[in-house]
Amino acid sequence: MFAPVGRILLWGLLPRQQLSRIFPLNYAAGPNSAVFSFFQNPHFLQEQFRSIHSDSSKHSENPLISISENPDTLYKQIRVLVKGHDKSVLDSYEYFAVHAAKELGISIEKVYEPPRKIERLTLLKSIHIFKKHRVQYEMRTHYRRIEMKHLTGSTADMYLEYIQRNVPEGVALEIKKTTLEKLPEHLKKPVWDSVPPTEESANTC
Repeated sequence: MFAPVGRILLWGLLPRQQLSRIFPLNYAAGPNSAVFSFFQNPHFLQEQFRSIHSDSSKHSENPLISISENPDTLYKQIRVLVKGHDKSVLDSYEYFAVHAAKELGISIEKVYEPPRKIERLTLLKSIHIFKKHRVQYEMRTHYRRIEMKHLTGSTADMYLEYIQRNVPEGVALEIKKTTLEKLPEHLKKPVWDSVPPTEESANTC
């Protein structure tokens, strides 16, 4: 009737012979009432924690974080403009993008809805005749703007790629980035220290 819980927990971790040794079956009540006494078996917790320890050792041997000598790009602000013709689709996509940013620990500065844009096109109802009979078509474009601040280049690339891969049909994205750069060397030195000597003598006279 019901799926055995213990076999679900360790189905992908242990072979069938080992599972049958750890979880003995009791078919005394009938063929469909297999009772698992895995809570009374002392091997249950040992096998479970042994498998967890082996998986953690595999992950420790192959670390996923790589250290690079190149400095990461720093973004002061990233503005994402989402536009489309269906308001309900934009509401759903806005919730998805904001929720994904919060899961990644990205600080969201502002989320708002800019004014919509309406374009109207008036045409003849008939192609060649009846100039008085006309029809008007209206196209509405809705917008959503998400502004984030203080992002690194790796986090921004991963987040933007994720939301771009999940853009629904009929929705366009416009992304603007503001980076933080070092001050150039020629601007670090004060301007008055580079005044030519002729100008200094003229000023003293």
